[in-house]
Amino acid sequence: MSTPTPTPEAQSVDATAALPADLQDERLIASQGVGGFLRAFLSRLRSGDLGSLPVVVGLVVIWGVFAFENDAFLSSRNLVNLTQQSAATGTIALGIVLVLLLGEIDLSVGSISGLSAAILAVGFVGHGWSLPLAILASLVAGAVIGALYGLLYTRFGVPSFVITLAGLLAFLGLQLKVLGKEGSINIPFDSGLVKFAQASFLSDAASYILVVVVVLVYLATRLRANQRRTAAGLSTTPVVTLGVRAVAILLLLSIPVYVLNRDRGVSYMFLLFVALVVIFDFVIQRTRWGRSVLAIGGNVEAARRAGINVKRVYISVFVFCSTLAALGGLLAAGRLASANQGSGGTDTNLNAIAAAVIGGTSLFGGRGSAYSALLGILVIQSISNGLSLVNLGSPERYMITGGVLLLAVIVDSLSRRSRAAHGRA
Repeated sequence: MSTPTPTPEAQSVDATAALPADLQDERLIASQGVGGFLRAFLSRLRSGDLGSLPVVVGLVVIWGVFAFENDAFLSSRNLVNLTQQSAATGTIALGIVLVLLLGEIDLSVGSISGLSAAILAVGFVGHGWSLPLAILASLVAGAVIGALYGLLYTRFGVPSFVITLAGLLAFLGLQLKVLGKEGSINIPFDSGLVKFAQASFLSDAASYILVVVVVLVYLATRLRANQRRTAAGLSTTPVVTLGVRAVAILLLLSIPVYVLNRDRGVSYMFLLFVALVVIFDFVIQRTRWGRSVLAIGGNVEAARRAGINVKRVYISVFVFCSTLAALGGLLAAGRLASANQGSGGTDTNLNAIAAAVIGGTSLFGGRGSAYSALLGILVIQSISNGLSLVNLGSPERYMITGGVLLLAVIVDSLSRRSRAAHGRA
């Protein structure tokens, strides 16, 4: 007796059943391969899920315009200066990213950074504290301020806008009080902080070794993820694809490192900032605390009903934000070798908040990445640096930065509306 030949429909069902569990859906099968990747990418763009694409395109355009106007913009020396200029304010912007993910704001980060610089200078220079003790005191002061903000917000329900606006004024006054009548304290050039901020760079060999280590760590983590997904019966990323990505990352990192090494190299201060971005991105994306932050930013009541300790998360985020602001103030003081009444003032708040928003963090909460701080501050500092090279001053810089910030908010609002229309909000 002959065995019946399976119908095409039955063969299709059998083939689908043989696939990993997460691909047994026609919509997911269709997204596999290069063609599927492109279709899924275009679908995300049409639905308003733009990610970092607008800011990357904007950064390329800005660099292209300024390179055309002045050949020195893309020189190794200027790019090293650009990285050093970005580190302090970028660190402050990283804290702003965290509070924006909750749908809140901190308007006092500039004052906190100035206060931390004042505490460092008075303690280290005025009272003869050791540098580690002065740094620790400054960071603790930032953490205490953040805890105070969190308690005021969670206990009394005062809007973060009002709390931090009051803090902006109060801690600016405290900064002036700490500095005293002189109003300015110089930090010795031979101190460890100034050397770290101004004259500490990776050697050429160390920078290239670091790039290789980063690529190897990426491969190791992805291969480990493949093993875990295989054990769970899920699809994995092909080894060839991982190899292509690793080569792309290698080139993406090696080229800027090569350019920077033609001058002084990669500064320790900028490397610290990038390391903080990577660490906080991992924490946001891969830890329970980070997922809680995103959940609260998306819908605070749903997060509370899911069992998340909302008050504790709010307090911890404000503490992180203020501590990062204090650290940014220390880096700025080290780079300028002084703390004065203008520390943390002028446009520090503007640049930190603008960097977080321009980098892609939503003002409405729940969407964003630690890399927003890195991309956003590169945009802000590129504009400032480029305008200086073409002999345009502060008026043009403020107007252009304000226009770019408004454009970023418009893009965020439109993409949010588009995601809602496509059921992805």
